[in-house]
Amino acid sequence: MNNNKKISSQTGLIRQLGLFDSTMVMVGIVIGSGIFLTTGIMAKSIPSAALILLAWLVGGFLTLAGALAYAELGAAMPEAGGQYVYLREAYGPMAGFLFGWVFFLAYQTGVIAALALAFAEYIGHFFPSLGTEHTILTLNVPLFRDTLPYSLSAGQILGILVIILLSLINFIGVGLGKSIQNLFTVIKIGTIAGIIILGFAIGKGTRLDLALNPTGMSFGDIIIGFGIAMVAVVWAFDGWNNINFVAGEIKNPKRNLPLALILGTLGITFLYVLVNYIYLYALPIKEISGVVRIAEKATGALFGLSTGALISTLVIVSVFGSLNGSILVGPRVFYAMAKDGLFFKKVAHVHPRFRTPGFSIFIQALWASLLTLLGTFEQIFTFAMFIAIAFWIAAVAAVFTLRKKRPDLPRPYKTWGYPIVPAVFILASGGILLNTLLEKPVEALAGILLTVLGIPAYFYWNRHLQRGDGKE
Repeated sequence: MNNNKKISSQTGLIRQLGLFDSTMVMVGIVIGSGIFLTTGIMAKSIPSAALILLAWLVGGFLTLAGALAYAELGAAMPEAGGQYVYLREAYGPMAGFLFGWVFFLAYQTGVIAALALAFAEYIGHFFPSLGTEHTILTLNVPLFRDTLPYSLSAGQILGILVIILLSLINFIGVGLGKSIQNLFTVIKIGTIAGIIILGFAIGKGTRLDLALNPTGMSFGDIIIGFGIAMVAVVWAFDGWNNINFVAGEIKNPKRNLPLALILGTLGITFLYVLVNYIYLYALPIKEISGVVRIAEKATGALFGLSTGALISTLVIVSVFGSLNGSILVGPRVFYAMAKDGLFFKKVAHVHPRFRTPGFSIFIQALWASLLTLLGTFEQIFTFAMFIAIAFWIAAVAAVFTLRKKRPDLPRPYKTWGYPIVPAVFILASGGILLNTLLEKPVEALAGILLTVLGIPAYFYWNRHLQRGDGKE
């Protein structure tokens, strides 16, 4: 049998993602809309070009620290499910289940809903009748003794259609899904690189003021502002670990998975820092502060013409690629859970012709579409993000746990800089968690509550597993 079509003994899925494919999946998922929208928001907290660039460098370093730890875990356990598998092996099946519980109910499906609506919003720049601003239905839904106003936009319908389309593409086969991912990721990287190169070559900017504290903020305000800005940076880097979910379909994962994580993280950081330098080169920090569509305003100032259509097109391409990648990788977590008897049996089924977890793709699309329809994904995603960071910390800590618990586990790649690098990631991410808890206690506590609600669900599924009857 051709090695490229070799079926993984751990998953029953086909290993057909090479190093380039894996790197493009990672980069394509991470680079969504965040890099085009966050810098102006960051400037409100830290009105310093030097600190903004430093924040992006710190974000890249922290992401690399996490990626190096995930590289060890992924190379040692190259199975579908990624983080679910690492938590299960390090802390037991309940830990893995709770991650999958939040991942399905809010985090991954919330990300997909958010990306679908972002796609529709920018499509509305060209076709207003298809955008999120075009309301097609309003009604009052009876709720106990009150009514709940609800509105449905054309953008929500478009978002659902895009989710369904990309889910069908990824159901038909990983080969088709990866081709779309490669194409759109290459286009977005090329376009961003073009903006950077042209910005340096012909852009009409001004010399950067690299003073750390040009506005005379107190040290305490700088620390607090930097922490708030880092939340935006973490959001822009979010998705870096998703390539591990498809480890069961990567060729030679002991080599290619660590390389994809490292190369992808370095490439993303390089692009993020340079494009932010261009933003800051284009406009004084005072003109950037609070601007949401920073890419549009900065490129307009650089090139002396309206770039709204260009940037909107770039965001559409970027978000579409990120959405496709998210739809590709997510179902592998639910598939792995089902194989362990902790989700519906049918979710573990691999389509005999397309060699994809078809039913897993279907239920992800269904739930993400519901969140898109309800339009409540922003609240859900906010508190799910808090728990997602907590699970990142737990997964990186699993490097320490598994080296003691399973010293005989083959480790073709070991975390560079161990134990300092993973410890730095844990401490820094813990600081972001604490900051989120203090700044947004309601969302953080809601995320904790959602996770706790998964405990009785785990015992329900586990009881059926022990009986051997499962759930169809």
